Amino acid sequence: MQRVVSVVAHLGFRLQALPPALCRPLSCAQDVLRRTPLYDFHLAHGGKMVAFAGWSLPVQYRDSHTDSHLHTRQHCSLFDVSHMLQTKIFGSDRVKLMESLVVGDIAELRPNQGTLSLFTNEAGGILDDLIVTNTSEGHLYVVSNAGCWEKDLALMQDKVRELQNQGRDVGLEVLDNALLALQGPTAAQVLQASVADDLKKLPFMTSAVMEVFGVSGCRVTRCGYTGEDGVEISVPAAGAVHLATALLKNPEVKLAGLAARDSLRLEAGLCLYGNDIDEHTTPVEGSLSWTLGTVTSGCPSPSLKKNVAMGYVPCEYSRPGTMLLVEVRRKQQMAVVSKMPFVPTNYYTLK
Repeated sequence: MQRVVSVVAHLGFRLQALPPALCRPLSCAQDVLRRTPLYDFHLAHGGKMVAFAGWSLPVQYRDSHTDSHLHTRQHCSLFDVSHMLQTKIFGSDRVKLMESLVVGDIAELRPNQGTLSLFTNEAGGILDDLIVTNTSEGHLYVVSNAGCWEKDLALMQDKVRELQNQGRDVGLEVLDNALLALQGPTAAQVLQASVADDLKKLPFMTSAVMEVFGVSGCRVTRCGYTGEDGVEISVPAAGAVHLATALLKNPEVKLAGLAARDSLRLEAGLCLYGNDIDEHTTPVEGSLSWTLGTVTSGCPSPSLKKNVAMGYVPCEYSRPGTMLLVEVRRKQQMAVVSKMPFVPTNYYTLK
């Protein structure tokens, strides 16, 4: 048995912040890339576009990666995460469908409460991680990873057909909404000025449909991938540019790209599917039940000014404080096992 751990390396430990299998310069991309509704907006604001999981997305803007990272920790940043797969599961047997695919008690979710869960295969390996929200509108709202788009969609569609053939009442709809993530300690303060709903009543992993900067039909979910307080806003595609432009008028808000998103999630101890967890990893091994011979993610931490990484070690070497040798570019470096997250999370919960 191996276990995922976090390590801090002290001697020149540098790893690529984004996995090369998922992120490539556009000049190297041979496939036709999908574009989010904000593609032209990114170009107009100096976005450096790269190929990521089949999409053209900004890796950073005019600010450096480190500046964007620290701005998110101190203020708030706007990320385009419209490449994520958003689906709606409806019908009276929607919970039965979802609980047949994920590890999690979906039936016990309160109205508009969400949970992080996992698609798993028959061997218990992780097919993908996802967020499932039990909406008060009578459907499940599901957000899963772009890198697993086809696999996840086929998995859900096959199960829908199976249950429909049994006479069950269930259906699936792929949403074409954009998805914007506003992340950072001032995110709620910034967003509050544009909505009538009291965001103090919207704790971590809950959501509500509201009008945002005059755009109706937006689902605002208190969650994110940075470890900071923040929201993800599912917005009709036609209103995405208007919403992003309105948010940027506040000096607290700056645009941030994939590079900052990756280093922020690593500091927060959040796994990246395809790197830290995959079909050969079980939820227990991935510390997702709520191993280092192998480094899965790593980068310099702008917040800590140290190099950090996530990886797998045998259980006997997983105790915090254990000294390890890691091989980086054929050189051995000293590292120490650390508790995760590296940087404390700041999710908003009701007191």
